[in-house]
Amino acid sequence: MPLSHIEHFLVAADDIDATRDWYARVLGLRSGPHPDFGFPVHWMYLGERDVVHIGPSARHAGERQREYLGRASQGDAAGTGAIDHVAFRAKGLREMVRHLETEGISFTRRRANGQALIQLFFYDPNGIKIELNYDEDEEGEQ
Repeated sequence: MPLSHIEHFLVAADDIDATRDWYARVLGLRSGPHPDFGFPVHWMYLGERDVVHIGPSARHAGERQREYLGRASQGDAAGTGAIDHVAFRAKGLREMVRHLETEGISFTRRRANGQALIQLFFYDPNGIKIELNYDEDEEGEQ
């Protein structure tokens, strides 16, 4: 059974509205429709695909959310595991660098070892590392 694509990732946030606004403002995702789960969520879209889901952190989860997601207790802030970062392929390196600087977002930039990629790394409001990958051709456009 081969996988076809990543469906989405869920950000468990203390402030889901601020997190929604950050993903819209910084990465250009748009908030869109989602099912009614009986607890607050935001789904962020890249084109026509919902790629980032945002819901309350374990600390702020209600009973319905804990039941739905399988969290054992409201104090269970450990989550389900560790993810180091989430990566997106992107275009417009120069514009994104200016955008991050304007937003006051600290980032690091590097050329990926053995790959034709320029990478930007920075963090969302919840401490999730975001990686943006650009074709190396864009480096000359700086």
